[in-house]
Amino acid sequence: MTTSLGAVLTTGLVLIPGVAFAQVTETGFLDRTLTLDGNEYAYQVYVPRDYEPSDDWPAVLFLHGSGERGDAGLQATQVGLGSAIRFNPERWPTVAIFPQVPSDGDLIWQDFAGEIAIAALDATLEEFSIDESRVYLTGLSLGGEGAWYLGYQYPDRFAAIVPICGYVEGMDGFASFVPESSTDIYSDVAQRLREIPIWIFHGDADTVVPVEESRRMAAALADLGADVQYSELPGVGHNAWDPAYSQEALPSWLFAQQKQSGITKLLERLLDR
Repeated sequence: MTTSLGAVLTTGLVLIPGVAFAQVTETGFLDRTLTLDGNEYAYQVYVPRDYEPSDDWPAVLFLHGSGERGDAGLQATQVGLGSAIRFNPERWPTVAIFPQVPSDGDLIWQDFAGEIAIAALDATLEEFSIDESRVYLTGLSLGGEGAWYLGYQYPDRFAAIVPICGYVEGMDGFASFVPESSTDIYSDVAQRLREIPIWIFHGDADTVVPVEESRRMAAALADLGADVQYSELPGVGHNAWDPAYSQEALPSWLFAQQKQSGITKLLERLLDR
């Protein structure tokens, strides 16, 4: 594994009877690679400067937009969550994972690119000390659709989801990830995600992804009594991610969410009856 520019090495002293040696911990934005189906894919992991492996840390899986597709593994950290972390690292006390949609494959997070994202998440869970009840999913634009998609495919993996200017209906020549047999794709996605806290952001002046996509998902989730918040940003175009990730309330809300055990969910349902 390699260390990217901007990474910091901190050392501590580990004592074993009769032996003393320095333990090196990498922090900052780190280069990582994974191998899937015989091919190597680059991604980045952000590790806070005060990371200690003796503690359990939250983790955020971030899915980039269409402009950050490629193979270097770096572009995904340049917009959205990566920028927010660089400007206000104290607001983001979390490990963050930045996979990348390859330039020579599918151009969306569905299917194989989604597998890369999940593989990067799994590798990070293995490498770092992560509280698996506090793993979160977010994405913007193409990655907003990816957040809906991965949440739909893996509803038990995430404690909360933050889709930003995303969509569920197929766009740009790509079909929706919801089966063609669906009579209401928004309701079907909401059914799968109804147990997960979700905060949706979208600019009402977006000319790239219709704001109606987020409105319909918010309404479908609300109809099921889901824990959903919807922030429609007045006068904001497609770039809803900068105002969303810059909100101090967002990370505060996000890191307060914790995935419940199956037993806890069952007890809550019984008490609600």
